Amino acid sequence: QVQLVESGGGLVQPGGSLRLSCAASGSGFTIYTAWYRQTPGKQRVLVATITSGGITNYADSVKGRFTISRDNAKNTVYLQMSSLKPEDTAVYYCKAGVRRDYVSYDYWGQGTQVTVSS
Repeated sequence: QVQLVESGGGLVQPGGSLRLSCAASGSGFTIYTAWYRQTPGKQRVLVATITSGGITNYADSVKGRFTISRDNAKNTVYLQMSSLKPEDTAVYYCKAGVRRDYVSYDYWGQGTQVTVSS
């Protein structure tokens, strides 16, 4: 079993920055970690991913503004968000793809609210 705990959300003004953290605990090999976001009444949308090899990928809407990174020693993945816009307002979720005993599992965190407003 793997537990993911997000933190770092909050209220920020347009143009501001926030850093989200996703701390993982449990067993298995993490194949990838991703950040998604969701607004009321809509599906979760992929924001950024980072693989075990360090390859990153971003949604077009956040390219150049968001950066995903990880600290292996802390088992933590970060999402640095800059130049935030009101449309970035959402609940942000961390997801991890983990392999254990030759079986792959997906795990989700509980989400953290990000609100961009003046």
